[in-house]
Amino acid sequence: MVRGRNCKRSLFEVLLPDGDKLWPEDLRRVDALLDDEQLVEQVAEALRSRWPQSRRRGRPGTPAEVVLRMLLLKHLYGWSYDVLEQEVRANLVYREFARVGDAAVPDAKTILKIARSLGPEVIEGLHRRVVELAILHDVSRGRRMRIDTTVVETNVHYPTDSSLLADGVRVLTRIAKRIEELVGAGRRQFRDRLRSVGRCYFSILQQARRPGGDLKSGYRRLLGITRAVVRDAETMSRRVAQRRRLLAEKSQRTVDRLTEKLRTTRTLVGRVIEQTRQRVFAGDTRVPDKVLSLFEPHTEAIRKGKVVKPTEFGKLVAIQEAENGIISAYTVCEKRPADRTLWEPALEAHEQCFGRAPYLVAADRGFWSTANEQAAVDRGVRRVVLPRVGSKSAARRKHERQRWFRRGQRWRVGSEGRISVIKRRHKLDRCLYHGEDGVQRWVGLGVIANNLLSTAAQVAQVTARAP
Repeated sequence: MVRGRNCKRSLFEVLLPDGDKLWPEDLRRVDALLDDEQLVEQVAEALRSRWPQSRRRGRPGTPAEVVLRMLLLKHLYGWSYDVLEQEVRANLVYREFARVGDAAVPDAKTILKIARSLGPEVIEGLHRRVVELAILHDVSRGRRMRIDTTVVETNVHYPTDSSLLADGVRVLTRIAKRIEELVGAGRRQFRDRLRSVGRCYFSILQQARRPGGDLKSGYRRLLGITRAVVRDAETMSRRVAQRRRLLAEKSQRTVDRLTEKLRTTRTLVGRVIEQTRQRVFAGDTRVPDKVLSLFEPHTEAIRKGKVVKPTEFGKLVAIQEAENGIISAYTVCEKRPADRTLWEPALEAHEQCFGRAPYLVAADRGFWSTANEQAAVDRGVRRVVLPRVGSKSAARRKHERQRWFRRGQRWRVGSEGRISVIKRRHKLDRCLYHGEDGVQRWVGLGVIANNLLSTAAQVAQVTARAP
């Protein structure tokens, strides 16, 4: 049965009457913001939707308030689920912040399982409510807006053709062995070629280090082994279809799940074989929809012009920010678009959030186009700070030298600092959740954590200045 709040007594009330003095100031302020009924109700409704009868039946589950606070505590400090469990269990302040009280702390697997049920739509709803709280506390009025893009990397290794082929053989072999344990080996056991693949892989690495090394012979052997494993996987799929009806119902479900995973992986490995053949033997490096990871197939190769890291592997994320460090909207792009195409959707999202167009909008030159400038003016924006790309007329140079334009450019640079903060403090540099939904949840929770800290800090400043 899903509960909204925990009815257990606070340990501070029982053991430490003056325990409130142990709280860090930033955590105390965030705690006050999270005492919002709408935030808790959104999480509770998402948990109830998992099972239709959970509103009134079943044993008491983890309260929605505890789930919300533990997830935000995890992203406030960039912890893993295991560290989160240890810290909350051992620290009275964190236990009180999470509203666990004198009850048992949910273990890491429980929180992980519940967090997966909070889809991107739920996280987006929580983000909108946190922005509303910032507006209610007069932290942000939406008079200014700046937007920039960044890359959130997925949790993958550097993708080379040889490593992707080796991964494919390893995964297909692992899945096939698990299926054989359930349905039997039959007349011909699935052949384990991992040692041969390892030798080919290291041979390719050694040849790559030598000037003029012969890579094609190593890749030819590796491709041959990989194709043989794919053929064996196809044979395994046909064998499973013939023997499935002889298994128990529970085993049938397990075999169906493994067979579907085998089919999906086999398709991805087939694409890796084709792109390797085109690059190594045909010299074509511009393969559309290139597979960069078998585990995170949505990963894209994105070049942002950085000297230290020319190519990043992940998803492009657009971050738009209002005053006082409040991120009013974020977008995880399905495919990398041109920056200028994100301009009008950002203006529309700002109007939906604050109910009006901003007085000033700013972005870098990647967002510039004549149509974008005119679209901002048509929506009622008074100051549009978009540096023009290419050669400039005398009138345009005079326009960009105005004091308000240069001040807007200096304010826009702060978006780089905000992105750096959320990557360093909330670990948005690399997503550790799986799948495209996982990237959206990871980015959304990190943005919510940033907004809570920024709102709490601004409220504290206003309170301190009050007579």
